[in-house]
Amino acid sequence: MHPLFAYLGAVALIPIFTGVWRNRMVLAAALFGLFVVHSLPEGLTATASFLGHELTLFRVDALSRMFGYIFCLNSVFAFLFAYKLVDVRQQLAALCYIGSAVGAVFAGDLITLYVFWEVMAVASTFLILARKTTLSSGAGFRYVLVHLFGGLCMLAGIIVHVQATGSIALTSLAPNLGGWLILAGVLINVSAFPFARWLSESYPEATVTGGVILSAYTTKTAVYVLLRSFPGWEVLIVVGCVMAVYGIIYAILENDMRRILAFSITNQAGFMVVGAGIGTALSINGAAAHAFCSILYTSLLWMSAGAVLAATGKSKCTELGGLHKAMPLTLLLGFIGALTISSFPGTAGFTSKTMILQAAANEHLLWVLLVLEVASAGVFLHAGLKYPFFVFFSKDSGLRPPEAPRHMLLSMGGLAFLCLLIGVYPQPLYAMLPFDPAGFDAYKAGKLVGHMQLLLFSAAAFFVMLPLLRNTDTVTLDADWFYRRGGSLFYRAVSAVFNGLNEVSAKAAGGFVHGFAEFCRKIPERVLLVVTSLNPDSFGSGRANSALRLKQIRESLDAAALPVGGSLVAVTLGLAVLLALVL
Repeated sequence: MHPLFAYLGAVALIPIFTGVWRNRMVLAAALFGLFVVHSLPEGLTATASFLGHELTLFRVDALSRMFGYIFCLNSVFAFLFAYKLVDVRQQLAALCYIGSAVGAVFAGDLITLYVFWEVMAVASTFLILARKTTLSSGAGFRYVLVHLFGGLCMLAGIIVHVQATGSIALTSLAPNLGGWLILAGVLINVSAFPFARWLSESYPEATVTGGVILSAYTTKTAVYVLLRSFPGWEVLIVVGCVMAVYGIIYAILENDMRRILAFSITNQAGFMVVGAGIGTALSINGAAAHAFCSILYTSLLWMSAGAVLAATGKSKCTELGGLHKAMPLTLLLGFIGALTISSFPGTAGFTSKTMILQAAANEHLLWVLLVLEVASAGVFLHAGLKYPFFVFFSKDSGLRPPEAPRHMLLSMGGLAFLCLLIGVYPQPLYAMLPFDPAGFDAYKAGKLVGHMQLLLFSAAAFFVMLPLLRNTDTVTLDADWFYRRGGSLFYRAVSAVFNGLNEVSAKAAGGFVHGFAEFCRKIPERVLLVVTSLNPDSFGSGRANSALRLKQIRESLDAAALPVGGSLVAVTLGLAVLLALVL
């Protein structure tokens, strides 16, 4: 059975349940989806025919099963966190979004992947719009535009790839036009620079529940496709390094706690993209393991920030501070997430990120190793220290909200437990990896000493630079300024060109119609002038000059004082001329 049906079934049952029973049903559906993934045997497939192609709707192997596992596991904690949610639209959007993400990672062909890819984009947009603010409406609109553009890139790439190869299989792709177009669509979803801003702009504007759920699926589904179809594409090493550094710089500048965490998603995805670009068995293992652990600690951090937002209604660090007195458990659990994202030894982040670093070292990619080490120090600086310090300590804001509700604490507690469990006992995680990690040990003395030195240096730098890191409301310039500004200029240019053409065309058509109407209006008098010139004595002016006779004819026409016979002749001749012109 496809685990997608657990979420689709919940969508179908939502109208039947109300209140707390609806929340229980949604949570039960997530648990059932996790059970289904757990029971899936590797090698299972389901196919169907479509337009002469064999669709692989369902494919279970080690990589898809690992991502399906963490997607469903995270949905359990997310729906537990949202146990008191009463907005049925958010529940519907979340179920469709998570279900389509699960469908995407179990897709065995490009067409099936594309369908789920687009459903994800649409469903996730409603989690942003559900907040019903001006900022969320604008962010949601830009979010869906960016993702539809990425989807079009992917669709164009699929069409080109199928035309060139005749295959729709979701497997390693060749670096041809089709492959590059598909890669462009995937990189947009993984928030690669210069298309990274959509993430930090939209996720913080989502609802509390929406932010938690959004943080886990879109970028990780894109990482899955990179590992599946683009292993060893060296350009990804550069892209990933830029993402890792980009996330740090903007997170340090940011004042909003959820934007800080949003930039950390891009930063962490950069490590996974580097792992895909290196393309060895160890790096693929490292990227997959880091995606798994990243979902755990990213959700945990977004839950802690969401609990603070739900309790205080505030998100800016400058408006928070001193919350350790009122929300100590939220602080403790959030701090475990902060340590895990910083790859502190004893946490899940350390057991997965060191695998990517070891893969870079094994391939003698020293500059890559240096960039990733610097990025690791930067993560500890902004997510490990800055976020908990300015939200829970620093200047006391005087806010004394109640501690997070029990269901939120239970959800955060479960994720924190897994972050620590995998940190000290990573063997269950390693057993799920697509390749045998035999011989890898994260806890070698050299790695521990080197990493602890890096973290201590980062901590020292944080407290030395603390006066400079105190946040203020800032406006940061990003690469999106160019395409936003460029888009505006393009719109104005296109508007000017086409509206100008419309105006010129309207004037030309109007002039032609007016001239033609004037010509037709004068036909009778011109005809009568010709007719009367044959026998000038038959008209009142006799042999008067033609100008005078024309004036008299015009006056007679205006006064309807022409002889009937002459008028009929004039009208007949005028119609004949008009028909001749038309025909």
